[in-house]
Amino acid sequence: MLFSKKDLIKLLGPLIIEQILTVLVGMVDVVMVAAVGEAAVSGVALVDSVSILIIQLLAALATGGAVVCSQYIGKQKLEIACHGAGQLILVTVMCSCLFAGIALLGGRHLLEWIFGQAEEAVMENAALYFRITALSYLFLALYNSGAALFRSMGNSKVSMLVSMVMNGINILGNGLCIYGLQMGVEGVAIPTLISRIIAAVLMGYLITRQDNIIHISGFKDLRPNREMMKKILGVGIPSGLENGMFQFGKIALQSLVSTLGTAAIASFAVASNLVTLQYLPGNALGLGLITIVGQCVGAGEYEQAKQYTKKLIMVNYGLLLVICGFMVFFSHPIVGMYHLSQEASELARRMILMHAAGMVVWPLAFPLPNTLRAGLDARFTMAVSVFSMWTFRIGFACLFVKIWKVGVMGIWWGMFIDWIFRAVVFSARFCGFTSRVKQV
Repeated sequence: MLFSKKDLIKLLGPLIIEQILTVLVGMVDVVMVAAVGEAAVSGVALVDSVSILIIQLLAALATGGAVVCSQYIGKQKLEIACHGAGQLILVTVMCSCLFAGIALLGGRHLLEWIFGQAEEAVMENAALYFRITALSYLFLALYNSGAALFRSMGNSKVSMLVSMVMNGINILGNGLCIYGLQMGVEGVAIPTLISRIIAAVLMGYLITRQDNIIHISGFKDLRPNREMMKKILGVGIPSGLENGMFQFGKIALQSLVSTLGTAAIASFAVASNLVTLQYLPGNALGLGLITIVGQCVGAGEYEQAKQYTKKLIMVNYGLLLVICGFMVFFSHPIVGMYHLSQEASELARRMILMHAAGMVVWPLAFPLPNTLRAGLDARFTMAVSVFSMWTFRIGFACLFVKIWKVGVMGIWWGMFIDWIFRAVVFSARFCGFTSRVKQV
């Protein structure tokens, strides 16, 4: 077997910790931003919905590079893997500069085009936050690329440690700028920029170390290679489109929820925030599958790829049993922390209980497709995901809410139908994995 039990723990443990820290830091960040004022919070929230889309696009490109490099590691073609790493850096830098350029040139006009005419104070804060954070896209791309490359080597500890440094600097910077220097929205944006610069510098230094299996030796690895770029984009573009459509779909659902009243909006926001904890282990294991399956495919060990996938899906179910059980048992005090009205609290608790039950199909709908992507089947996963998102999740949500008047719970029912469709299709595709898998 290519990966021992110790190897799997070494790869997956830091990934799970990193996912947990990211969510917890995000929650703390929201609390700190709230101290700046409602106009700043609203402005940051507007920009964050755009930033999440850009982050997902950059992460998708990094996934494409990780798949390609993992396969070359499995083939023991380390020199080509190093060149692939350089091409990934080049592709993500070019794309991040494009995104930053659009953000800086478009500025407030772009935000008004996307969100319409918000209050003047909100739009001023949003425009300022947008300009400063846009400068960080390049550094975020470098960090994401480096993290993906270290994961492809099976060394997720590096990305975890650098992530801890980045998030720690961000929180400390927010605290200093907001509570100490009494700064406005720039006190939230500047620490984000500085933390991403430091993370990019750390990743840049580490990925050039010659003792790594994959490393950037010099400008020769950064010289454009159309064939290698095509391989990276062959996975990255479908994954990016998939992530982008998913984010647009979430925005559409949020718009649908906004028509249901204050209690529905509040309960949906709280439940959506809390159930992210249920996704953590699956998201981490999904990232691990990219590396594990990629190396197995590169080595021609297709059956091992299937065995590892089944093993990690079962691990996901075991962790879900613990997390969902905890959230169901303590749903009353957990929801109570948000101090909602009685109606909103009861709705949020029901949504959490329903979501915990629905998670029985989630591992087959989301972590499992990463095995297909690592086998260069990204176009199929994109097509299925986009079709299912807009047909089932959004289509049925509109039916449940607008036609059948189910209320906010109808959003959840549409989501579960989406999950079931994905799980069935991806499971069937996985059964024929060995006959469809491709190598770079």
